[in-house]
Amino acid sequence: MADSSTSSTSQSHSEKKQTFHFRASFDTENIQLVANIQKFHQHNIELSIKNLQRKQSYHTQEKMAARNQPGRNQTKDLKCATHLLNDKFRNMSEEKKTIVRDLGFGGLMHIPPLRVHHQVLRELANNFKLGENRLETGYGDALGINATGDLFPQKVNYKELSEDDKEIFRRFQGKTLKSLTDEIMDIGAGNEQDRLMFKRIFILYIQMAFLLPTTINKISPVHLAPIFEMDTITERNWGGHVLSFIVKGITDYKEKKKKAIDGCLFALMIIYFHLSKNKGKKRAERPPKPWIAN
Repeated sequence: MADSSTSSTSQSHSEKKQTFHFRASFDTENIQLVANIQKFHQHNIELSIKNLQRKQSYHTQEKMAARNQPGRNQTKDLKCATHLLNDKFRNMSEEKKTIVRDLGFGGLMHIPPLRVHHQVLRELANNFKLGENRLETGYGDALGINATGDLFPQKVNYKELSEDDKEIFRRFQGKTLKSLTDEIMDIGAGNEQDRLMFKRIFILYIQMAFLLPTTINKISPVHLAPIFEMDTITERNWGGHVLSFIVKGITDYKEKKKKAIDGCLFALMIIYFHLSKNKGKKRAERPPKPWIAN
């Protein structure tokens, strides 16, 4: 009996061990199964993220391709910063405004912060008759700037500058419209040296912001030339200077040399409507500049 009991107990222990071993093995399989499922889900998530990134990249490429299609390119005409111009003149001190008037740019103080639709400006550029240049005589008059006298040089010959002028050249070389905007408001006008520097900064600023804007947000050689002619700055042909620049910009655009137009087509639009409306009238009969009518 004892042996039988012992055998039964031994058998019972053996069964328990087997059962425990089976359960342990089952739990391990469950853990492995859960781990595999987690890995599978993680893999699916990674695939989903990659697919989403591919779709986003594809859509971005599609948009870029659409933008680069002929006829879809916008002209960079709203470089003419009329809002910026209006704001700076409004916040400029009276002393500085007097200097601006003395420079011959007082009329530009009255330009309102207008917005012009791209299509209007593009039509003006496309319909501009190259070679005929019918706006030449009235351009400066309608803008309120001098349109007689000698033109400025197209660029500055650095080697021919004096040492003082070379220092001025280096000071402004590579400047952006943003830096000029800050300087024009920060510089003082209490002494002759500061007033002369303000004049130079303003000449560069007014060209970049309105009269001769470019698609590159840095001072170009054509902007630098006038600041080395300060003794005759009011006698120079600013109308011709601006018009020559915009004609070159339109020429490059129409001949497909550039996708954007250098020059302020906002100003061209003003001239176009101002002169066409008053065609045939004598100078004395013409109304004031479009933005000085009040």
